[in-house]
Amino acid sequence: MSHPIVELQTMLVTALRADVGLVGVPVFDAPPAGASPPYLAIVRHDLVPRDGDAAPGFEHRVAIHCWADSPSRRSALVLAERVLAVGLGALSGGLRVTVPFHERTETAMDGATGLARAAVVLRFLTEPST
Repeated sequence: MSHPIVELQTMLVTALRADVGLVGVPVFDAPPAGASPPYLAIVRHDLVPRDGDAAPGFEHRVAIHCWADSPSRRSALVLAERVLAVGLGALSGGLRVTVPFHERTETAMDGATGLARAAVVLRFLTEPST
């Protein structure tokens, strides 16, 4: 098994890329230079061990920035809503998600570009798949 961060992030990115509401919206760890919105960027992924009674467990916090291609918070929030639908839905792969949770959504207007961004923070409790 690879690292739990890699496992969960792979599951999440695979599900985001397969979502019909996000067709054509790329997902990056770090957007390449010159990337044009709309796109999603996983900007942070933290992990804390949370061992259970019989199995090792983990608590993940994942921050995803949803960049719109316009100066519209509404456009950024449309992307954020799709991220929430996917992240809180069924994810499959190398880990079993026992609890997905939406911690918060923030919005901002980027001063340099004038474009809107929504930041979604998700929390997941996971265990290894058996």
